[in-house]
Amino acid sequence: MVIESVIAFIVALILLFIIVKLFSWPLKILFKLIINGVFGALTLLLVNFIGGYFGVTVGINAVTALIAGFFGVPGVIFLVIFKNFL
Repeated sequence: MVIESVIAFIVALILLFIIVKLFSWPLKILFKLIINGVFGALTLLLVNFIGGYFGVTVGINAVTALIAGFFGVPGVIFLVIFKNFL
């Protein structure tokens, strides 16, 4: 019972640290990351939808989602080039 309490306390401390870090960033940077993530995800879905007719697709997994979300549209272009032409 004690070990579960210690683990819960450590997890709560880690989550608190992450939340404090997120709110310490300027809102402009957070807004930009959110916009890049939305446009990246939509572009990745659009590439898979339209590219499916031409045989140009990119698998959606954790790595491609992170690249598309962090870099936005240029990240999706990189993924398409990397997956289909290299």
